[in-house]
Amino acid sequence: MTELPVLENIREFLTAEQVAYREVHHQPTFTSEESARARGEEIRIGGKALLLKVGDDFRLFVLPANCKADSAAIRNELGVRKTRFATRDELLELTGLVPGCVPPFGHPILPFDLNVDTGIEQNDKIAFNAGSLTDSIILATADYLRIARPAKTFAFAAQ
Repeated sequence: MTELPVLENIREFLTAEQVAYREVHHQPTFTSEESARARGEEIRIGGKALLLKVGDDFRLFVLPANCKADSAAIRNELGVRKTRFATRDELLELTGLVPGCVPPFGHPILPFDLNVDTGIEQNDKIAFNAGSLTDSIILATADYLRIARPAKTFAFAAQ
């Protein structure tokens, strides 16, 4: 898998689901702050996607870009004793992507169960790097939640 097919898959998915979106092409961004500036949007609307190993499985977690994941909240909610971030090598092997460009979609875009923090619902729109460090997509949060079909939505973000 390379970056472009993920971006193309997202475009096709959004079109098939009849979702209006805006795409922004920008210089490579490596942090949530850089991405927000490149998009001309507030950082809080960014959807930060993190791949975590939870028990024996990898799962995708999406939270507001101005927050950090609270691993204790995740462990408590999911009833597991241990979580950890995917390594750079694991991320590349499992997704074909590098850190910073993982989109906030599980199935059918990425092969993971999706968990979304309740803070995402507080914004009218969500922005994210779309399988590329140089391409972002912005769409209505209501549309995102409808088509992303999270396996679970709960509070796991910390400021």
